[in-house]
Amino acid sequence: MSDRLPGTSDPAIIEAIRAVARGGDADAALDELLAVARSVTDAARAVALLWDGPAEALRVAGSAGLEASDAAAYTKAADDRAGAIGTAAHDRRAVLGAVDPVHPDAILAAWPIVVGGAGIEEPIGALAVSRPAPWALDPVDAERVAAIADLIGLLVDRARLTVDALERGEWLERVANSDGLTGLANARTLARVIELEVARASRQASELCVAVFDVDGLTAINERAGRAVGDAVLREVAAVITETVRLVDTVARDAGDEFVLVAPGAKGPGVIRRIVGAVAARPPIAGTAFTVSAGVARFPNDGTTEADLIAAARSALDAARATGPGHVAEAHGTPAAS
Repeated sequence: MSDRLPGTSDPAIIEAIRAVARGGDADAALDELLAVARSVTDAARAVALLWDGPAEALRVAGSAGLEASDAAAYTKAADDRAGAIGTAAHDRRAVLGAVDPVHPDAILAAWPIVVGGAGIEEPIGALAVSRPAPWALDPVDAERVAAIADLIGLLVDRARLTVDALERGEWLERVANSDGLTGLANARTLARVIELEVARASRQASELCVAVFDVDGLTAINERAGRAVGDAVLREVAAVITETVRLVDTVARDAGDEFVLVAPGAKGPGVIRRIVGAVAARPPIAGTAFTVSAGVARFPNDGTTEADLIAAARSALDAARATGPGHVAEAHGTPAAS
């Protein structure tokens, strides 16, 4: 035990604060904090148990001096809400002298780990240290370890905020690059993909197809069956396209009832015809049957830029629709039944 007085410079606490302040890997910082807690108390072992939401139980999150076989035993001991670890974690009350449930010849002390915000404290676990009996924990050392438990709470809270920020960033990225109704890529992403694929096809002298699909008679479906049915049709068409395309293909909802497929290589036209056939084979939605027509443009015969290829595919789509629902037309040829 240390003979330092409260309020004097405390290297152990300074070390603990720095472990958190440095940021970086949260697991490494937790290990440092536990090592400090063990050192401050001359304990044989220190362990942090944190709440695992999916398991609805406390689990060992980090330790110092703990045998690998002990982790499961401390996890099981934490299930006892009347025990030292359970009392600290659930009742937010420190227990400073109890028989160690895993090592009966040792004394265990436990402190609550909490996170707080907006005046609300949330218990998330417990910090426990253990050393052979007899042991009477010095009050000053107890305060030091209580402070370390608070630092662990701060560390966990910061890790949560980091995860939340990353998840929100990923969500914003998805929103910025995907269509809200179908989950497919949006026009912004489509423009970028076509630009990259045209550059690749030009550089490698390879083939590339761009197809524009249109849901036949979607306006009439909306008027007859309602907008909800029309939206369901769009989602179903998107699902069919997603199931049918290859990994190298990109599909986007461009606007309204139009979908655009960017298909590198020579097999693009075959993929496009399979999509048209698969949509036609889908069962009706709310008694409403639906089909798609498609226009196909090829690089470089029908265009060498994004705008040229999309325009050529739309022109071919007009020809396909003139033939009737569920048809495919090539930009350089005549409409052909799918």
